[in-house]
Amino acid sequence: MNTLNRRDALRLLGLSTLGVTALAACAPDASGGAPQGDTAAKAFGFTSWSLNEEAQKAAVQAIVDGYAGNEGVKITTASFPYNEYLNQVTLKLRGGQLTGAIQLDVAWLGALAAMGKLRDLAAPAAKGGYTEVALSSGQSGGKQLGLPWTTGSIGLIANTALLEKAGVDGVPATVAEFEAALRKVAALDGVIPYAAATKAAQLKDILPWMRTFGSPLLDGDTITVGDEPSVAAVEWYKKLYDAKLIAPDVDRFDARALFAQGKAAFYDDAIIARGVVASQAPDKSLADKMAPLSRPVLKAGDSPQALLWGHVIAVVEGEGADAAADFAAYATSDTATVARFFEQVKLPPTTTAGLADPKVSGDAFTTEWTEKITKTATANPFWRYAGYAQIETAIAEQVQAVLVGDSSAKEALAKATETAKGLQK
Repeated sequence: MNTLNRRDALRLLGLSTLGVTALAACAPDASGGAPQGDTAAKAFGFTSWSLNEEAQKAAVQAIVDGYAGNEGVKITTASFPYNEYLNQVTLKLRGGQLTGAIQLDVAWLGALAAMGKLRDLAAPAAKGGYTEVALSSGQSGGKQLGLPWTTGSIGLIANTALLEKAGVDGVPATVAEFEAALRKVAALDGVIPYAAATKAAQLKDILPWMRTFGSPLLDGDTITVGDEPSVAAVEWYKKLYDAKLIAPDVDRFDARALFAQGKAAFYDDAIIARGVVASQAPDKSLADKMAPLSRPVLKAGDSPQALLWGHVIAVVEGEGADAAADFAAYATSDTATVARFFEQVKLPPTTTAGLADPKVSGDAFTTEWTEKITKTATANPFWRYAGYAQIETAIAEQVQAVLVGDSSAKEALAKATETAKGLQK
């Protein structure tokens, strides 16, 4: 299995160090005019950050070469490091220097869609056999602007050995059961029950909990952070903090390290967690003790909350767009291709047939994650705005103020919402 370093993990989680300036540049394109070039041309470009990553480069190039050889087309590839990728794509798209297929993080699709240069891929999407949640990751403004390449989620992972040692019977299904489990784990020496994010840089992890408590976060264009459910969620988080059921100054990387050392019973991560944790763990059997679980719900019957995560392939309207769209469909929905890609890089496919292929379905952790977490995952509603990262930061900083006792949840979230309102553009 491939292992991932810190930068790989950042990339796969969509946690780039790109400034908001790149996203702000994705405003509606004022240049206007019809797309340039012959859409039926048998040559097109493919731009991808994965072609710049050692862990995935060969697997992606094999897909490119396989399609080009089968279809008799010429594909010119381009790649940029992930942390520069969005800025480069934005500038080249705006300048008319980018054609063909482009790999995109799902968090970027809405901002790039505003430039008005992406093809609607509804027709190939309808024939691809994609799961509903995967299709949703490629939608923006009522259009299917990306075909899902890999679809996953960020959710909860448990150390079943620690739960058993603490006397926790089964996996908690409700918030009340989860809190009760944390209190049992707290009796274990040297173990943090829940290595939840408490550093401001990662405190956007509170958003799925706000949804769990009933806040939509965004209703139309009205930010609902600060409503009764979101306040209740933050007050609950503060209660866990004060009771030392979660710890101060923890981010995703700290949580992974704690979990890998057997010092945390629960934490939030993406499906890449198994490989990352296994590579760090002194206990080489830890991967077998890791169990993905649906985020506990407030009351039985509620839908578990998880943040959608993944990559799509979009197509720039213009030169070679027809062949580029066909390539995007091939790369994301041809069963043999996606199963082989999973075998090489362990990123889950996006089609029903791909998930059912023995290479994928035989991987119990991936199958369980898909059923328990990704199945009900939803996009961050703030991704539609170019300033989504700043909105998340505004909320995170105010939640941090609550945790350290500088503000009440109600006052802090009201401030966060006021700041966020100015970033809705």
